[in-house]
Amino acid sequence: MKNSFEIQTISDQNQWDEFIIKNNSWCLFQSFNWGEIQLALGNKVTRYGLFKNGQLVAVAQTILITAKRGKFLHIRHGPVIINTSVSEKNAIWDFLSKFLIKSAKKDHAWFIRISPMIADNYENNQLLDKLHFQNAPIQAMDAEIAWVLDLNKSEEELFTGMRKTTRYLIRQAEKIGVTITQAQNLLNFNKLYKETYSRQHFIPHKGIEQEYEIFKKAKSAFILEAKYKEEVLAVALFLDFGNQLIYHHSASITNKIPVNYLLQWQAIKMAKQMGKTIYNFWGVSPTGNNRHPWRGLSQFKQGFGGREVRFIHAHDLSLSLFYKISYTIEKVRKIIRGY
Repeated sequence: MKNSFEIQTISDQNQWDEFIIKNNSWCLFQSFNWGEIQLALGNKVTRYGLFKNGQLVAVAQTILITAKRGKFLHIRHGPVIINTSVSEKNAIWDFLSKFLIKSAKKDHAWFIRISPMIADNYENNQLLDKLHFQNAPIQAMDAEIAWVLDLNKSEEELFTGMRKTTRYLIRQAEKIGVTITQAQNLLNFNKLYKETYSRQHFIPHKGIEQEYEIFKKAKSAFILEAKYKEEVLAVALFLDFGNQLIYHHSASITNKIPVNYLLQWQAIKMAKQMGKTIYNFWGVSPTGNNRHPWRGLSQFKQGFGGREVRFIHAHDLSLSLFYKISYTIEKVRKIIRGY
């Protein structure tokens, strides 16, 4: 078994993305284009493929992160592994983790962080525990608790399935003349995004411009703007990946006009017209955590109907005593922010 495995780097985008979409289409951050974004930001990116007897059985897109809290190897939304027997899956994980440890140590990383989009169940937690991974001290992120809407219904059925208040606010926006249009650049998004993070006091995401340009080149990025009396009041960036349209970033001006409700409804209809089977609202707060900063946004998303999909929490593998420094910093941040 050991000698039948072989690691190779992969540069073929079609081969890479086809494997991910076939085996786990939730893994946006393992997509080839996401790696291109990280390269544009100056990060070291390597795409490893694990082959068994010539067949690709797993991939891991690694990003070397150098932050104030330490250096680590990040396999975001990965690794991605084929659906197979438990024994075979365990063998793949064992071989791949040993290889990643060697790779991380060459780069003097303090730890490895993975966030595979696999079920949060006893079997998977035990698997990672046996490989000496532990729960990361960070908050739930990267849509490990996602809210999704299945699109295998008519528009009328989707509308009926929404919360009563949500339906009312969509109709209200239509009645007063809110319009939703597709933009071709980030001009209005950048303006409103700056207002949004200044108002809500959060750290802005890095790389949104690179994200838009790279996915747009692949015809997989869309921007919708909500206007009232010719003024743009809300903007959202959507990504097309696999069978999903993903609601990834948004910004808006504080007002009493329900523009965001109509914007979301238009995006849902757009996803259905594109032939997507899932509209992914992205991350929501854990149930019962009323202190969570995403609580209000989560209630907004859940008003459109749908279901929760929960994945295993991010896990770390310590490679250095310095990991304790990073662990402590992130743990304190989590407590302060109310996650």
